Amino acid sequence: MMTGNRPYKHALDRLQGAGLRPTRQRLGLARLLFEGCDRHITAEQLHGEALAADLRVSLATVYNTLNQFTGAGLLREVVVESGKSYFDTNVSDHHHFFDESTGRLEDIPGDHLLVQKLPAPPPGTRIARVDVIVRLIADEAAE
Repeated sequence: MMTGNRPYKHALDRLQGAGLRPTRQRLGLARLLFEGCDRHITAEQLHGEALAADLRVSLATVYNTLNQFTGAGLLREVVVESGKSYFDTNVSDHHHFFDESTGRLEDIPGDHLLVQKLPAPPPGTRIARVDVIVRLIADEAAE
């Protein structure tokens, strides 16, 4: 008989809470994503972590699963440029610093940035949220 917490309990609870069926691949990827602190990860990075953890999944499965998790509200997709997305495990309202030279994405707490004078949304719509990405480059004086 097993004692203590099952190793996949946290991941299982997250999937079930989002209404997703806990397949082997989803459980394995959820465990990699959600056990630990909040993080930003690309599909390629997660695929590499999955292979290193002996989780046999294709890159296409990783992309599909990340999109399912995003659709279920477990992740937020942060598009930093055309064809380059990070998936954020922190789904609270917040913004990001993006270092263009290193590709590093870092959270800015939502209450640390004030967005003013937004235009009125088109008729029949409302603003759901505002996402700000502050792009960084190396300071030449610091080099």
